[in-house]
Amino acid sequence: MESRWRKAKMSLGLNLCVYVPRTLDDLDAGPPSTGSSTAALVSPAASSYATSANTTPTADPGSAKGPGALMPTTPTPTSAGLRLSKSGSKSFKKTCAICLTIMKPGQGHALFTAECSHTFHFHCISANVKHGSNNCPVCRTEWKELPFRGPLVAAIPQGSARINPVNGQQNGGHMTLLRPLPRARSSGRLHHVTCLLPDTDRSVFNDDEPLDLCEATDDHQQGCSRTVEITTHPEFTEIPESTSERSFTVLIHLKAPLAQNLHVPGDDSSPNTGRAPVDLITVLDVSGSMAGTKLALLKRAMGFVIQNLGSSDRLSVIAFSSSARRLFPLRRMTESGRKQSLLAVNSLTSNGGTNIAEGLRKGSKVIEERQAKNPVCSIILLSDGQDTYTVSPSTGAHKPFTVSPTASAQKASAEYCALLPSTNGSQQVPVHVFGFGADHDAVSLHSISQTSGGTFSFIETEVTIQDAFAQCIGGLLSVVAQDLRVKVESVHPDVHFGSIRSGSYSSRIADDKRNGSIDVGDLYAEEERDFLMTLNVPQGCGEETALLKVGCVYKDPLMKETINMAEVQVKISRPAFVSVQTVSIQVDRQKNRLHAAEVMAAARFSAERGELAHAVSLLEDCRRMIMGSASGQSGDRLCQSLDAELKEMQERMASRQRYEASGRAYVLSGLSSHSWQRATSRGDSTDSESLIQAYQTTSMVDMVLRSQTLTRSSTPKQTPQMRHAKSFPARPQPR
Repeated sequence: MESRWRKAKMSLGLNLCVYVPRTLDDLDAGPPSTGSSTAALVSPAASSYATSANTTPTADPGSAKGPGALMPTTPTPTSAGLRLSKSGSKSFKKTCAICLTIMKPGQGHALFTAECSHTFHFHCISANVKHGSNNCPVCRTEWKELPFRGPLVAAIPQGSARINPVNGQQNGGHMTLLRPLPRARSSGRLHHVTCLLPDTDRSVFNDDEPLDLCEATDDHQQGCSRTVEITTHPEFTEIPESTSERSFTVLIHLKAPLAQNLHVPGDDSSPNTGRAPVDLITVLDVSGSMAGTKLALLKRAMGFVIQNLGSSDRLSVIAFSSSARRLFPLRRMTESGRKQSLLAVNSLTSNGGTNIAEGLRKGSKVIEERQAKNPVCSIILLSDGQDTYTVSPSTGAHKPFTVSPTASAQKASAEYCALLPSTNGSQQVPVHVFGFGADHDAVSLHSISQTSGGTFSFIETEVTIQDAFAQCIGGLLSVVAQDLRVKVESVHPDVHFGSIRSGSYSSRIADDKRNGSIDVGDLYAEEERDFLMTLNVPQGCGEETALLKVGCVYKDPLMKETINMAEVQVKISRPAFVSVQTVSIQVDRQKNRLHAAEVMAAARFSAERGELAHAVSLLEDCRRMIMGSASGQSGDRLCQSLDAELKEMQERMASRQRYEASGRAYVLSGLSSHSWQRATSRGDSTDSESLIQAYQTTSMVDMVLRSQTLTRSSTPKQTPQMRHAKSFPARPQPR
């Protein structure tokens, strides 16, 4: 008898419907009248079933808009502080595990309590289910009944029952409370449902949103009011007339122009005035190791990125765990585009293994198959773990590692690089990579960034992820020059070039040793590049000797015009006698930078072989040399920064455990920064008080400050959970 009564209650419970107002104006009209189409219809039997099954969505009774009002809203990662409750299910005042805002009666949001006793905002969990998750985001229990939001329907006479279609579309006005999962035949085995399903519905990613041609035309009319500056500095300004030099150094310095106008976040009236619009693809790790605070902070960081993109910028998000899934195609970040993107990002849950290759493959596929192209394009890749999959070069199929990840690091790195976007003769698409925490594969991630022309950042502490993303997009949203190439030519018949020290930038010297070039690529607003050329200086036969001339050519991303800069000639004086030769501070500091980068690489090589003491000794010798040099003695800030960075590396190589946890990633991030002369995040390197701020631009600093201000305003009161939030191996106390 009891079993039949239970079945009857379950049957009645499936017919339960709750209605919410169509618009906010309906809410302002006050509580709905009896019989209105916006009234909540709850049958007693259905209520009884919901109580017994513990799967009742709760309407906040004390809402300011009237009792029983339900107002599903789009959650934003930055809408409230991350206050993680310790009480769990013991207290009703707890945190929604999806959007991380407090759930409390009287706040105007419907709540859903699942069969496992965990409670969520109804709009959060229904969006989560819509994106393919059938498991509780907290305990991973596989649910038998699912919440989802169905289409808005006409008013139903009071007392009538309605069964909602299983594949109902979301409309925001009508919410179906429960959807039973189809019963599967029992096989005696537990079936695990993965929250991320492959994109089986599309084999070609050519569904990107078209560009706004009107806005693009307006932007092209503006262009850049200034051009790239070229300056040169010879190692010595004077060389005796009778003296020749076999290895003489000349510094070539480039500086990009200022950014004209910055986009105001959320203001679509002035979309991207004065800058090139961006196509951005974010490839995000949502494996099981990202559960909890890490995933919450990632969502908040993505919310910041979305809110700071303009209406001409386009965004696509790839999430990967054991497989990879495109959340949405390249979409313009208009007001509606931002709202839809925030909802999709907030629906992410963590589960499964780490398949970086599949995530990278889908991100590259989005770029290669897009129908329209914004002038600037980039990928942001974040991962917090070792890849549990590898790639077969011949088939592209994915299979679990059969050997340790360390032994496969070099092979995996090459396989990752084969998945990078194909340029087809056009400019390279950089992949800016973020290693999150102590367990990520720093070697492979660094290799991906180096091969693609991107940077590798090390996010050591969870709470700095938003600042790291802010620094990156601060640069991407300020590109003022593309495909920049430096050209050098000897102007003296006896002057020949020896070498070009250009870091990771490709450079070449012609066979005649009288011509050379450096491929620089993109420049952010106010970015600087320094390259050292060595050449011979013959004996003089006059008051001065002209050595070489330097010019550059690049493309303005807004005007889409090629700009040829006037050539700059390098000359030195040739007096009969020079009493004291003074070395150029500019040349000396760049020599120190390049030497420090070489020592960092050598120290890492020693550390990988287990020779930590030798690695520390190399770094110590380099510190003494830098601080004893002419630029170091003059108090040069770059030299001070290098000294602080080298000292930090020494401390992170104090033990094998410390090196494995953070030293390797810290060193690789430093090498990435110095080889590309571009800012990366390393520990607290985005902190305004840190000395390690080399290569930061005004746009980057402004974006980081915006992130920090937003974080402080959204978390007015720091909870004990946040003060003691899990972080990775702690840094030493600030020096």
